[in-house]
Amino acid sequence: MRTTPDRIRHAISFELVGLAVITPLGAWTFGVPMTDMGILGLGAATIATIWNYIYNLGFDALMLRLTGGTQKGIPVRVLHAVLFEAGLLGVLLPLIAWYLGISLLQAFLMDVAFAAFYMLYAFGFNWAYDRVFPLPEWRSSSQPSPAAS
Repeated sequence: MRTTPDRIRHAISFELVGLAVITPLGAWTFGVPMTDMGILGLGAATIATIWNYIYNLGFDALMLRLTGGTQKGIPVRVLHAVLFEAGLLGVLLPLIAWYLGISLLQAFLMDVAFAAFYMLYAFGFNWAYDRVFPLPEWRSSSQPSPAAS
């Protein structure tokens, strides 16, 4: 299991690399000034981090109340992910539209593109992170480590 400092390094590096990629890519794709895209990206990352904490705290508290536990099977994980993204969309959509002076439909399309990018980016980043910073138990277990794949 990863240590707290490792998790902090992961979270910070994930956000910094993501912003370094999405800022010029988003500015080019949507024809938005790079500074506006950078501010939007930084704001969205901050809001997503805060929302992640609040949402997970509330979701787990509700699960505990309704089911007596917080263990999530696949259907609950799917519901968890969909509700998280819907809530984040509800917060970010009007802010994106307002800040960039675009319609809600344009902001929705932009947010969907960001979500798709971050889904692919998270997969690649986490795979690379596991290769660069493998856990010691991966080397001593009989299971193949992410570094070997």
